[in-house]
Amino acid sequence: MIDIYGGYVYKKNIDWSVLHQGISIPVTIQKKFIKQASNYLDRGQSKPINLILNGKTYKAKLVNQLFNQEKYGDRADIVQIRYVPTSDIAVELRMIFNRSYQFLKQQREIDRESGRRRAISLPDDINESIAIYITDYPDTYVLECFNANDYNAIRQSIINIQEQDFEYSIDYNIVDENATIEQKILLTKVRRLNRAIGECLKELYEYRCQICGTNISYRYGISIAESHHIIPFIKSLNNNANNQIIVCPNHHRIIHKAEPEFKKEKLMFIYSNGFEEKIKMNRHL
Repeated sequence: MIDIYGGYVYKKNIDWSVLHQGISIPVTIQKKFIKQASNYLDRGQSKPINLILNGKTYKAKLVNQLFNQEKYGDRADIVQIRYVPTSDIAVELRMIFNRSYQFLKQQREIDRESGRRRAISLPDDINESIAIYITDYPDTYVLECFNANDYNAIRQSIINIQEQDFEYSIDYNIVDENATIEQKILLTKVRRLNRAIGECLKELYEYRCQICGTNISYRYGISIAESHHIIPFIKSLNNNANNQIIVCPNHHRIIHKAEPEFKKEKLMFIYSNGFEEKIKMNRHL
């Protein structure tokens, strides 16, 4: 059994590239991602890696792309997981994310006939993504998929759960004993991803509240902070980092009780009594 707890590195929304060529690793997480590899890759180098999906191992390559350093001297490394469209992993991903694949294929055909070139994004009702976890094994990564059927099942599983209770279950790893086995498996998967993204953000802010800037647990020699979904997860099913903020338990309770409006362009909470509270710390929104 491969342990992936604490090994989360990236969540990627599905696009044409994921279903055919591979996944680019953002600069912000490259160090954590490559650190797990047995040997660091210089620019222009590649190495075989293993991708584990639903218990099966697939072959791919980890590539540090070569580019003209004289022309783009300040560009950071471009690290990618690479595979070809006919590879077993690409074929499997197109089967898992068939709804995304059919939509993207249709839109590309429309663009081809009209001569239009554009980046095609999935509509909100096709909410599909893939999460990447590192493991204790060199050059081995676990993929967890969330397709449209998963999100529909998640929505039904949490339909009667309050947002505060759901977030509490994530922060403190609480399982609903009344859930079916299938629901427990799916909820465990989505809670693991929610918690992993939240933990990465907590480390980014050194367990300080983004609103008041305080690490309330520091003096006690422990680390406590909580993650809050700006748009409630039970409504949006959006656990991306840009829909989460890190807050102290006090502010977390206040937000859920008062239900202020969040103005993202101003990074500000506006309460019903007119009080405005601006975020003091922002490194990711």
